[in-house]
Amino acid sequence: MKRAKLIYVMGPSGADKDTLLAYARPRVDPAQIVFAHRYITRAIDSAENHVALTREEFVARREAGLFAHYWESHGFMYAIGAEIEVWRARGFTVVVSGARAAWLVARTRYPDTVGVLIDAPASLREKRLSMRGREDEAAIRERLHREVPVQTVQGTVYLLDNCDAVAIAGDRFVHLLQRLARA
Repeated sequence: MKRAKLIYVMGPSGADKDTLLAYARPRVDPAQIVFAHRYITRAIDSAENHVALTREEFVARREAGLFAHYWESHGFMYAIGAEIEVWRARGFTVVVSGARAAWLVARTRYPDTVGVLIDAPASLREKRLSMRGREDEAAIRERLHREVPVQTVQGTVYLLDNCDAVAIAGDRFVHLLQRLARA
């Protein structure tokens, strides 16, 4: 049996990836599409579906082979759990939230991965980051000026503009996920 798809969602800070992921989760068929949570060395944030780990816990799990994919960004360690392998083997399309800088590593490990790049204008991303309240102005400026090009040569990447209301961009995201799961 062919492994199910892996959909890698990425985008710059403030593009509101987590908002669209949370919007999509209850609107797709859970017997077909599942969403992986991330393991992060950061405290729990209500806007983001993740498991908080200490750096020591993270390193121990990484060394034990419990992560399918991991990277560092903005001073934190991030990972996607190895459970995605079981889910894909059982026929589920798996949606993960990754980093643009780690896209090529994910594509190397999972050549059939499809990318979804969520983006929004810098002015809107700045507003969202300020409202989030996680960083000060200097940290927000640093995030906004951090350009990470996405190499699309080795795979398919769909662009999703997230400058509309959540329901509009969210519905477009849901339809894209459903279409990719069927393909």
